[in-house]
Amino acid sequence: MAEARSKISFEDALVELEQIAEKLERQDFSLEESLKAYERGMELKKICRGILDSAEGKIEALTKDESQKTNKTGFRTESKSTSQTSSDSVLEEDLF
Repeated sequence: MAEARSKISFEDALVELEQIAEKLERQDFSLEESLKAYERGMELKKICRGILDSAEGKIEALTKDESQKTNKTGFRTESKSTSQTSSDSVLEEDLF
């Protein structure tokens, strides 16, 4: 039964988790139902965390892979500072 529940999508798990939280906040459950709902909520939280961790790992791997490809070309990648003034941008444009 736990395997079937783990096949739920992130979005569906999040919606169900939000519904459980709302019902618990409104106290729409008996004590026994509240405990079961809390248990299900913790299960959904674990599923969501696993999906997010997996996605984060994939993003990190892709970013690392792309970074290594860029570095092999001999070009260094730099990000522009967000504090750069518009006059600096104009000067750069004039140079190129």
